[in-house]
Amino acid sequence: MFLILLNATKMSSGVCNEKVGFIGGGNMAFAIASGLLKKGVLQADQVYVSATNLDNLQKRWSPLGVTHTTVNNLEVVCHAKIVFICVKPQIFPQITSQLRDAVANDYENLKSTLFVSIIAGITLQRLIEDLNLQPYAIVRAMPNTPMQVGVGCTAFSRLSSSSLTDTRYNEMKIMFGALGLAFEVPESQINAITGLAGCGPAYVYQFIEALADGGVKQGIPRAVALQLAAQTVMGAAKTVLDTGKHPGVLKDEVCSPGGATIHGVHALEQGTMRATVMNAVERATKRAEELS
Repeated sequence: MFLILLNATKMSSGVCNEKVGFIGGGNMAFAIASGLLKKGVLQADQVYVSATNLDNLQKRWSPLGVTHTTVNNLEVVCHAKIVFICVKPQIFPQITSQLRDAVANDYENLKSTLFVSIIAGITLQRLIEDLNLQPYAIVRAMPNTPMQVGVGCTAFSRLSSSSLTDTRYNEMKIMFGALGLAFEVPESQINAITGLAGCGPAYVYQFIEALADGGVKQGIPRAVALQLAAQTVMGAAKTVLDTGKHPGVLKDEVCSPGGATIHGVHALEQGTMRATVMNAVERATKRAEELS
């Protein structure tokens, strides 16, 4: 039997009534926020976001209707009850002292705030120690950017729970689940999931581009080839998810004896496509481990 991932859950979409903050306004924060706004889980006036360049932040986020933009991370922390930390691993040390001081100085107001780290490679234990947070107040998550169109997937972990934050935790699960598949997993799997699902869209985009290039080489107009390639990948992925069949079984169903498909599959095997993809996941996983 083909298992996508153990304990995978498709959460029902709901509405979050809390203010939600994003420290860092880059691609991942934008993907999460834009997806939640499109789904109606959040309204624009509930969203607070901070980044170092206010002009760029406003240009990107104002089309979403988000007006609470700032260069002050503490402003986000003071307003939001769920705070997504969406910065690069190398930027994390620059914000730790500021956030740690905020937690220490306003503990009573912040003790029911849930911080959700989207930082690749940074462990829960390090987050807790560097930010001076209680274990129940921090979640480590790895979403991917297709969340912005509602078909993402997210894995998340926490060390312990508390009645103070279980409500926040459930709200976070609803938000992630509204944007695709949501998985609660042991933290030991997060780096591998980063290499597979977090980085995976980039691998698939390269495949779509290459598939379209092959069509162009055979005389198909570029715009048509790109649509055909993207639709083919989407259709194949949906077939795997909806039928539950192993991809190898579905591949065999397409490969007629002596037909065109098996000749194409042979060419992919000659190019070691499967080994190359496996190597990509392995290298990305190791890089995530290095970042910790």
